[in-house]
Amino acid sequence: MAESPAAPARLRDRSATEALIVEAGERILLRDGFPGLNVQTLAAEAGCDRKLVYRYFDGVDGVVERIARRANASLVRFLDAVPASGTESLRTFARESLSAWLGALRASPLTLRLMAWALVEASTLLNRIEAERSAVLQAWMRERRPRLRTPPAGDAVAINAVLLAAVQHLALSGGARPGVGGVALDDAGWARIETALDALLVAFPD
Repeated sequence: MAESPAAPARLRDRSATEALIVEAGERILLRDGFPGLNVQTLAAEAGCDRKLVYRYFDGVDGVVERIARRANASLVRFLDAVPASGTESLRTFARESLSAWLGALRASPLTLRLMAWALVEASTLLNRIEAERSAVLQAWMRERRPRLRTPPAGDAVAINAVLLAAVQHLALSGGARPGVGGVALDDAGWARIETALDALLVAFPD
């Protein structure tokens, strides 16, 4: 039986409406933060019926998942554009990775909004999004240095966790306040932070 000519149009309409809803969710998240994101605001911002948010995404969580997927794609694009140095030094590679991750986060306001959300609300969805974001960095590191090994001396994993948490907090702070601990988060301040990473990484085993 021949397909109805209306079927392709319906498919196109669904795809276009899904895109409108996701883009509306991104605007709301950036403008109003996560408290402003709900089915009613999504439908109003997208200019569609609320039923379509449930039909196409099973509610707000489905939209948030799609937003997170797009945000992760932006992280991947940024990281992939970072030149590979080919260094054999674990300490230097850690430095490059932290700097690249800081840059990727600062370039992705949506990622920062999702990270801020996860800090104040615990949910299975947000935990999964956090894990998927972490996997982006881990995959990039494995690709850049596939034979990466943890050194036997020193707790490189714990040191890296502390530095990674600091980098992520600084990225989050950059969009929310003018400075942290007496360091202004302007161009000069970010340069100081990069220099501070070099000083801190002296403690990283090599």
